[in-house]
Amino acid sequence: MPPTLLVIGGPTASGKTHAAATLGRHFGTEVISADSRQFYRAMRIGTARPSEAELLGVKHHFLGHLSLEGTWSAGTFARTAEPVLQHVLEKHGVAILVGGSGLYIDALIKGLDPLPAGSTELRERLQERLAKDGLAPLLHQLQQLDPATHDRIDRHNPHRVIRALEVCLATGRPYSEQRTAPQDRTDMRIIRIAMDLPRHELYARIDTRVDRMVAEGLVDEARGLLPHRTHNALRTVGYTELFRHFDGELTLDEAIALIKQHTRNYAKRQLTWLRRDAGWTFLPPDPAQFITWAQQELR
Repeated sequence: MPPTLLVIGGPTASGKTHAAATLGRHFGTEVISADSRQFYRAMRIGTARPSEAELLGVKHHFLGHLSLEGTWSAGTFARTAEPVLQHVLEKHGVAILVGGSGLYIDALIKGLDPLPAGSTELRERLQERLAKDGLAPLLHQLQQLDPATHDRIDRHNPHRVIRALEVCLATGRPYSEQRTAPQDRTDMRIIRIAMDLPRHELYARIDTRVDRMVAEGLVDEARGLLPHRTHNALRTVGYTELFRHFDGELTLDEAIALIKQHTRNYAKRQLTWLRRDAGWTFLPPDPAQFITWAQQELR
């Protein structure tokens, strides 16, 4: 049997982490996390980091391994995860890749577009504008330079916005025109399974998860991270809304409501990314069905 990578995708709060851990335990293998929000040690509650019990005793890679000062890109993830993937495949024959960050999944299983190397000087100027004026002016400039990228980009992710602008400004061409449609790598068999559940159920899960995070101490966690708010890792849903609350812009109830709304928006973008690729098989969030399907595909 050729080495096989089982890729588990899905929007936030859909149950993909539990499904991946269940598959990992069933096949006696390890899980590689491609969820960029869970890379950082200090961000536990706000990223719904799974507990040891939820990981089912299965070894997981790239959970909480970065400091807040650390910066990772999809390319860095792919280059760092590659030797881990090869080791797991050599040891077990099957590896599990799980995440909702489409760019990170694609970077490992398809490779990256040959875009120009970054300009430190240009990136620093854009980051200075971000710190001074916020994300809105950068998004406006991106809309002028590259409407296609502006319409599909994660607008709550300053790193991606800055990278797209950096490419536009450095090359004089829209970022979207320089992207290709890379194909799956051929050195392993790749099986994609995505979480499929009704939109109203997904949104109910998101609301419940946010309420649970608040009950578990999200507000105190965010307050403790307030001195580090300028780091890219904390310019994300769950923290930015609470920072605005601490600044007096929002009541706590308003901040929590916005966290739920922005998380639903993020989940919708994740689903859009999944459905653009016909290679995904959508199954209900039932790990038993995932195991059955994977076993059939592995025959």
